[in-house]
Formats: sequence, C-alpha cells, structure tokens
Amino acid sequence: MPTELNFSLHPAQQAIFTSDSRFKVVGAGRRFGKSYLARVKLICKALEETNEFGYNLSDKACYYIAPTFNQAKDIMWHSLKQMAAPITKKVRENEGIITLLNDRTIHLKGSDRPESLRGVGLSYVVMDEYAFMKEEVWTSIIRPTLADVRGGALFIGTPNGKNHFYDLFINAQEGLDAEDWEAFTFKSIDNPFLDPKEVLMATKDMPLEYVRQEFEANFASFGGTVFKSDMIEVEDKPRETGDIYMSVDPAGYEDVKGISQGRTKRLDETAISIVEVSNSGWYVHDVITGRWNVRETALRILRAAQKYRPKLLGIEKGALKNALMPYLQDNMRRLNVYPYIVELSHGNQKKADRIVWALQGRLEQGRLIFAPGLYLSKITEQLLDFPNPMSHDDMIDSLAYIDQIAVTPYDMRVNSEVEEWEALDPVSGM
Repeated sequence: MPTELNFSLHPAQQAIFTSDSRFKVVGAGRRFGKSYLARVKLICKALEETNEFGYNLSDKACYYIAPTFNQAKDIMWHSLKQMAAPITKKVRENEGIITLLNDRTIHLKGSDRPESLRGVGLSYVVMDEYAFMKEEVWTSIIRPTLADVRGGALFIGTPNGKNHFYDLFINAQEGLDAEDWEAFTFKSIDNPFLDPKEVLMATKDMPLEYVRQEFEANFASFGGTVFKSDMIEVEDKPRETGDIYMSVDPAGYEDVKGISQGRTKRLDETAISIVEVSNSGWYVHDVITGRWNVRETALRILRAAQKYRPKLLGIEKGALKNALMPYLQDNMRRLNVYPYIVELSHGNQKKADRIVWALQGRLEQGRLIFAPGLYLSKITEQLLDFPNPMSHDDMIDSLAYIDQIAVTPYDMRVNSEVEEWEALDPVSGM
C-alpha cells in the first residue's frame, strides 16, 4: 500500500522548492526554515527513480553536507529520521545513512572529511552553510560527481561576509555561469511562522551589522576599517545651494567587442554620481548604477545631466570613455543638452587611497550628506565593506571622482565697515 507523506512549506520555501533550476543558492536569515526545506528536498529527490533528464538514479545517492560530520548529525539527523520514518527501510546510525524503501540512500557528510566525499555518484546534494566550507569541496569534489546524471544541488546558508558563497550567489543571481542556476534571498521574518516580536527581542542588543547578516540575510562583510555606519548622514535637502557636478565611472559595455571582455566574473557596474557642492560640503542627490550597453549608458548620463544641469561632467579616461563619446555627442544634439565634459584620471593614486582621500574626512566632519533614495542602501553597503577586495566599490569610486572637478565656493565677501585700504607708497603699491 502506498505511503503518503505530508509536508507543509511556507510560501518562501515553496518558491525555492518548486523552482525548475538545477542549482539553487539560498541566502536566508536565521530561523527561516532552511533545514526543514533541505529535509523535504532530500527525501523527495531520494524517492525519484529517474530524473527530469531521463537518467536512471537507482545507484545514485543523495548527500547532505555540513561543515563537519558532527554538525550534520546535530542539525539534520534526528529530524530527518523522523520525517523519513514511514518510507525508511534501514538506518545506519554511526555512518549517518538512511536507506529508503526504494533502496536509494541519503547520506550525512562533513566537508572537513573530503576523502569521504569522493568516489560516489550523486543525483542530488544539499550543501548547508557553504560559506564555512572550502570552495574546492564543491568545485573539485562534489560538482564532478553530479555530471553523469546531470544531478542538482541546493546551497543553503546565512551570509558570512563576501566570500566564495557570496560569489556563488552573485553568479547564480546574474546568470554568469549558466542558465540553470538561480539565487534566492529571504529574511528571517519571511517565515510566517516566526513571531516578529521574537526577532525583535533576539536582535535588540545585537550590533546592527550582525542583525543585517544573521536575520536580514545581507552579505555585507562589515569588515571595513575606513567608513562606519555612524558617519553616514541623510537629509531631505542640501544645507545651502551650490553647484552641481557629475562624475562617471564606466564599466564594460556588452555590445563593444574587446572592452567588456576579460573583466572579473562578478561584473562591475557603471556609476553616475550627482553631487551639489557648497560652502557646507557635498550633498549627494543620487548615484545611478547599472550594467548597460554603450548606447543606454550615454542616454542615462545625458538624462541625468538634463535633470540636474551640472557645471561639469567628469568621465574616467580610457577606452571605455572613448567608446562612449560618439554616442554622447550624437544624443546631445537630439536631447538638446550639452554638458561640459572633462576627463578624470587616477592621478597615479591607488583606487583605495583616492577614495579615502576624497571621502573619509568629509564623512567624519559631516561635510558629505546623502539624499534619501533607492541608491542609499547600496552605497551604504559599499562604504561599510570598503576596502574588502570581494566587495563592489563602483559607487564610492565614482563619488570620489567629484573631488577632482568640484570647486568649493568659499565666501570671500569683504566686510563693508572696514576702512578702505590705502597704499603707503603710491609708486610700488605697498
């Protein structure tokens, strides 16, 4: 008589479970329900006789891998045995292996024992807390074992800064490796069975950076040593009127052969900073970012120039600027906007030094203020991560370029009550 199993998944878990993607990367907050989802997925995959590609899976195993074997047992073993009990044929307690009624097996493994991961053909694997494993456990050991039946994988974990788990997540999110990858991110409170009051109580004494990582599934590394969250001030309007300046740090264009090739696997973004400069400092109106082709990049720059009317528009020199200029010139006539364009350069400075020189002092002294907007969370993350080499810095790099072109209009008015100066020597003027 067939055995019926009933699983209850909340909507966010269902979105992951029902996805057709072969490889799924999930960054989720604590108590989201990652382990429960992993149990359901492992059991369902182990019950399959063939997969969607038509391969026979009878001699293929399913693995649950944690950073250590003891962690795998602590996290998964008891609850997995309970959930799979109605369809279990045999349990090998010491080895952490469950054999189901169809003779297929689920194994618990630790990534700290790589020799135990080799030599077995797999149809499915769950890698729990991949951020705390060595990258080669997946790339060199597990990935090849899935190849002969086109097996799948579920990566689950809470972010731990910007490491190989972050790279995997970004590559899956942006489709840089293959179309059969998909990324998901959920906060703890996306679990409807978790009382928000409990989250509030659990986080009230935690540093903000840890709350963002542990409960909001934010990949921010908060390992930066230069910029701190209390340096970032937000105001609805500038403290006084000044001149608008724009700076552009272009990234590779998809449609320009040779320029976009050879860049890092996590692609940079073009960043367009719009800053109002006055006696009181800098007021950042917006930092527009994206990866566009060269035509779209030119239009984005000119639309921003049309809106803000900058005194100067600076663009980082090089091949990317040269590719961009013909499109800017063509569209200037069409849009009837003619910003004064100047060339920006590194000035023989390292990028990190240039960013620190331009931004740190202004932020510390309250002379760099940000307007509210959608860009704010993204630039805040880049500031707090800086100078982590795993983090993007396109927005703050663009913002630092403002220092090259902005002229602070210091008030040099003379007090009219001061007596008029007269030269002692009318010949020399002294």
